[in-house]
Amino acid sequence: MSSIFTKIVNKEIPCYKVAETANFLAFLDVSPNAKGHTLCIPKKEVNKIFDLDPFVYLELMDFSRTVALAIEKAVDCKRVGMTVIGLEVPHVHVHLIPLNSMEDAQFIKKETLLPEEFEKLAKKITSFL
Repeated sequence: MSSIFTKIVNKEIPCYKVAETANFLAFLDVSPNAKGHTLCIPKKEVNKIFDLDPFVYLELMDFSRTVALAIEKAVDCKRVGMTVIGLEVPHVHVHLIPLNSMEDAQFIKKETLLPEEFEKLAKKITSFL
């Protein structure tokens, strides 16, 4: 069965897209720790990050770096943190989280945004790519 992220890649489920290449997609997390919390995924569904082909792994990290630099320009934060946990969805995903405090990285407090706010934020981050 396809993961929710594969359904997003296949455009069966909408997302707030930030960046896309032939092999990767970045979109805003709809249950973000902080405004600008973005997920970077390979389009090919793979469950665990260390099961990725080494070249694809490095490409994902480079793609994530590019997106993180754009987030840092678009969102008021001290830095952009990165985490890979992978238990929520069985599809590799890198969390890029704008951080102003350690609490922003703990997946405890969630931000609530309206669809218009997500759209505006995605466009703003994209403008810095």
